[in-house]
Amino acid sequence: MNRDDTTLANWRTAPRNRWAFHHVRELIPSADIPNDPNRIRELPPAGRELGLEEFFARTDGDGMMVLQHGRVLLERYGNGMPAHAPHILMSVSKSMLGLLFGELGLDAERQVTDIVPELAGTAYRGATLRHLLDMRAGIAFDEDYFATSGPIVEYRKATGWNALGPGEQPSDLHSFYKVLTQSDGRHGGRFQYTSPNTDLLGWVMERATGRPYAELMSEHLWRRIGAERSAYITVDRFGAPRTAGGMCATLCDLARVGQWLVESPTPWLEDIERNGERAAWDAGTFVAYFPGLPIRYRSKWYVVEGARPLLFAWGIHGQHLFVDRRAELVIAKFSSQALPVDVERMALTLRAVEQLRNELA
Repeated sequence: MNRDDTTLANWRTAPRNRWAFHHVRELIPSADIPNDPNRIRELPPAGRELGLEEFFARTDGDGMMVLQHGRVLLERYGNGMPAHAPHILMSVSKSMLGLLFGELGLDAERQVTDIVPELAGTAYRGATLRHLLDMRAGIAFDEDYFATSGPIVEYRKATGWNALGPGEQPSDLHSFYKVLTQSDGRHGGRFQYTSPNTDLLGWVMERATGRPYAELMSEHLWRRIGAERSAYITVDRFGAPRTAGGMCATLCDLARVGQWLVESPTPWLEDIERNGERAAWDAGTFVAYFPGLPIRYRSKWYVVEGARPLLFAWGIHGQHLFVDRRAELVIAKFSSQALPVDVERMALTLRAVEQLRNELA
């Protein structure tokens, strides 16, 4: 597959996603997230190699890196992806926003409409930034990845991810929020996965600081982790960033994010690891994706409870970042899986991660 037969209508479908997921900026407008070439965090080899070839192939791997104590135990690429190519993070982008929010020091208890008063007439009235961070805003929005019409399709068109239909007028991300007027439960209730919540936080961060999101991400996160290459993020026709899923980065630099979490603990990170309501998670719809796991969700990160908590970021089509801070273990993985949510491959991935954690503890 190549650019000639890949369009906005098919770029997320297999097998075209094997090319598109590391050529996103050739399809969608984007904004650079510069690194600091004078501050690159080295990732030396560990002197040992892990296997995992079968697991990598069975999960449609585009790339996988395992670090322990800051050293590379495994680095693999597949499906034609080169090591230097930024790959789309999908909803791992949300977790990057969660880290940036903590670095900016914004007050999570402020109401959304205090900062973006344009939303006073929407279902976000009364919601706090914490409600958005923890996916506990009571917004009626069906996150159906197979929908062919309805709000989620209009949302994707507004972000530039889907092509417009015949005669349709172009939209934009900020205007899209005007249609979200219906509630689905109270703010602060159950976990309710709604991607527009994260894009709204991107708007909030830009409004509160007066600076572009990509610039904030570069200064407060990407340069700090010692990224080797610049990242980028998709934007709508007016430059609003798709913070819910549009960030693209190399495999090594995603692993560097995990290593930074191991080496640079902060009160915000401690809060992520310790807080988030288990009851809210158990009442939500994602329990079926992770059956039997004691999970909490905090500031855009999933947390598996235990003596050695496991932090992880997850994106559709098989994008992952796992961090076991006690074992100083980081696992980053890119994929081009055919299904947006493949429960069988998710289970396979979680088993492989747990096996690694046990072997390397």
